[in-house]
Amino acid sequence: MSAANNKPASQRPRLGVLLSGTGRTLQNLLDRIDSGHLQACVAGVASDRDDAFGLQRAMDHGIETRTLRDPSKIWSWIHELDCDLILLCGYLRLLPIIPDFEGRVLNIHPALLPDFGGKGMYGENVHAAVLKAGVKESGCTVHLCNNNYDDGRMLMQARVPVLPGDTPQKLGARVFQAECAAYPAAIDMRWQELTGQA
Repeated sequence: MSAANNKPASQRPRLGVLLSGTGRTLQNLLDRIDSGHLQACVAGVASDRDDAFGLQRAMDHGIETRTLRDPSKIWSWIHELDCDLILLCGYLRLLPIIPDFEGRVLNIHPALLPDFGGKGMYGENVHAAVLKAGVKESGCTVHLCNNNYDDGRMLMQARVPVLPGDTPQKLGARVFQAECAAYPAAIDMRWQELTGQA
């Protein structure tokens, strides 16, 4: 049984965040928490890169940060922080999920899975592939993680149009706006599921 099942539904989930880059997804979550639109707290932020700007964003909010590349050390740290949910926020490594966190690790992907997912499909690579394919819409997908890239049960999708004249950057900006609403909503939905509110 997940530790989340033993916690009161009213308790805000403690989030552990893993990232590899600028941390704009982390910043969105912090802004949503600060504004009261996401009932949660970020317990810690770890990156596989020393130079990830997302670590600085976390430090600016007084959040504990680490640079961790070894999955066993990541899980030890997550247990130390007593995290309820783990969020991948632009984390580019495949994280092996340990049994007691199955169903408690979420990722957001900048496309409508199962299309345009898999190893190497991140950031502008995804948006370039979408434009090359000539599809008429894109969007984002929040899903539970398993031991494969961009796999696991889908929690939520948000769709955006692909417009004439789009570049990977223009499409990416539109998709990110959809991500800003979808990820907090999916986090809240999953926490309600885990605590028996759904």
